[in-house]
Amino acid sequence: MDTLDTRLIALLREDARTPVATLARLLQVSRGTVQNRIDRLLEQRVLLGFTVRTAPEAASYRIRAITMVRTEGDADQVLRTLRGLPEVRALHTTNGRWDIVAELATDTLQEFDEVLRRIGKVKGVANTETSLLLSTHKL
Repeated sequence: MDTLDTRLIALLREDARTPVATLARLLQVSRGTVQNRIDRLLEQRVLLGFTVRTAPEAASYRIRAITMVRTEGDADQVLRTLRGLPEVRALHTTNGRWDIVAELATDTLQEFDEVLRRIGKVKGVANTETSLLLSTHKL
């Protein structure tokens, strides 16, 4: 990746629907150059696709949280199990006090309570700490 790729990705992050011709004008290169770069970045899996961002309050999942997980034993097995929970939106391994950070989303507090119970019962989970996400300030 070079500076042009980095600038292109930054523009696509702002608005992935920006027409190629507009991107070319902003980057001061030809339309073909931009299209070829996008194709190459997709092929190399630098760009994994294009998506829609919604306002958090518009999302169907109204309860969102971050759960930190400390594991004992087979952390890979804990990750595999957590991947299977539909309420888990993303998993991150980390260093420090916690081994895994799970991003959770549910429609109701009852569903949220249930997923926390299921996580706590996963073999290899030693401890968890959860923080509800109250507002979003940057997407």
